[in-house]
Amino acid sequence: MSKNRRDSTPESARDRREERPEREGIGIRRLRVVRVEDITPRLRRIVLTGEDLGGFPFREFAPSDKVKLLFPDPSTRVLPMPEPTEKGLRWPGGRKPQTRSYTVRGFDPEASDGQGELLIEFVLHDHGLAGSWARQAAPGDELGVLGPKGAREFPAAAHYVALGDETALPAISRLIEEAPAESRVSAVIEVADAAEEQQLASRTGAVVQVRWMHRDSTPLPDGCLSLLEPAVDELDLGDPEELFVFAAGESHAMKALRGRIAERVRLNKHQLDIHGYWKDRTRADPRRRR
Repeated sequence: MSKNRRDSTPESARDRREERPEREGIGIRRLRVVRVEDITPRLRRIVLTGEDLGGFPFREFAPSDKVKLLFPDPSTRVLPMPEPTEKGLRWPGGRKPQTRSYTVRGFDPEASDGQGELLIEFVLHDHGLAGSWARQAAPGDELGVLGPKGAREFPAAAHYVALGDETALPAISRLIEEAPAESRVSAVIEVADAAEEQQLASRTGAVVQVRWMHRDSTPLPDGCLSLLEPAVDELDLGDPEELFVFAAGESHAMKALRGRIAERVRLNKHQLDIHGYWKDRTRADPRRRR
């Protein structure tokens, strides 16, 4: 886990950062891979660095903060980087490449001799632009990063509930690590099997309880899109006024989960942060299990 520690970066490195201000909030960065770490068989952490990381606006306890990733062209291996103009971004050849949004897993401003290190975690799917790149990524490979535009800092609460699948793990991990010391965190995470479990712990001393649900060995109840729905019914939510809920995963499943939460507890919009990170396009019937 990278920590956003007090800036003790050498003076020369800080000077280089100050010479590269944020570009009108866009944050266009050409970075390179410095390390590849397999957290589980299907979750890979890519550690990025580069001079362009100067001034990266990492914020504690904004677990759903995201950046857009730009990938090298698979055929030419050329990384298409835009140029900022008064009318927006100008792309090479006039064509905007495909981008993917990913959670900021962590940022260490002191690492790599003061250039900093940005952590992004990828679920290793068998197909897709991002997963294919991550499977082959090696030190020295380039990746473009746009943003972040800014995400909400989670509000103070006595009880945080975190729900999600593998794609939500970077955000849930940060929530658990950064939650206030006087709070408690209840997390329910749906993964393929026991091999995808990992150690999650608080850095602040918050009370944490994590329940892992194994998709490959647990029958999905009728009418449910994920194992998270019935799990919500079993949670001790406590006082609704002291509750904050974060959830992320497949889009249809998150819509159903929002409804399930509403059946159990009445929360205002400031107590909910629910995201559809991906959409299962292989099923015509959204009520069929993926």
